[in-house]
Amino acid sequence: MRCAVLGDPIAHSLSPVLHRAGYAALGLDWTYDAVRVPSGGLEAFLATTDAGWRGLSLTMPLKREAMALADEVSPRAALVGAANTLVLVDGRVHADNTDLPGAVAAVRERYDGPVRSATVLGAGATAASTGLALCDLGATRITLLARSPERARETVAAIARHPSAPDVQVGSLDDVPTGEVLVSTVPADAQTPDLVARCGRVPVVFEVLYDPWPTPLADSTGDRTLVGGLDLLVHQAALQLEIFTGLPAPLARMREAGEAALAERRSAP
Repeated sequence: MRCAVLGDPIAHSLSPVLHRAGYAALGLDWTYDAVRVPSGGLEAFLATTDAGWRGLSLTMPLKREAMALADEVSPRAALVGAANTLVLVDGRVHADNTDLPGAVAAVRERYDGPVRSATVLGAGATAASTGLALCDLGATRITLLARSPERARETVAAIARHPSAPDVQVGSLDDVPTGEVLVSTVPADAQTPDLVARCGRVPVVFEVLYDPWPTPLADSTGDRTLVGGLDLLVHQAALQLEIFTGLPAPLARMREAGEAALAERRSAP
């Protein structure tokens, strides 16, 4: 069976490393590649797939685009308003979202304390899924700080749909983050020294990026709790693998493969 991760840019993706390691550990003769698909190109790509295709992982900018192309949408993808997982079965496209439960698992792996309120830097599809994950963890107040607050409407609506009816506020990246957990979904080059300094009092930092690593924000955590992008990637990929194959994911093997690949990148000249 064939699987792939789609997005733009895509060359940096570690998803092929994780999925291939998982398939090998399970003794599956499956393939998994990275394919550059720009915004607006997902429908054309789906038209090229056949019965040999099983699953697609989606990254930016395709997660919201996928929703209109699916024949069936899982409750959690509908809640987020975005899909990072497409399952292709009998000519039908099933959309799901493993970012949400993956984020919950990633946080709980590193931090077992209370989550009453949190701040999310950014306002895209990943901000929506991680914001909803924070609500699953108990947050009743989510603050989104975005470079363009006026573009946060979809993400605010998604988080507000959580059954707990959280209070969702929007501000700018010039504001001071509050709460027990800070999630960053913004690029590393947007993490200016001033922004990093403003984030210094939040006890748990969840940096969704894994490349480049460490980001300025991750590098600033000191003795605070750090949840890394690889944590999120591994947990959401393991859930995807289980959806694609119907088999339990070899989480430890997938994580080892990801850690080794990142170490190799950092040591490269």
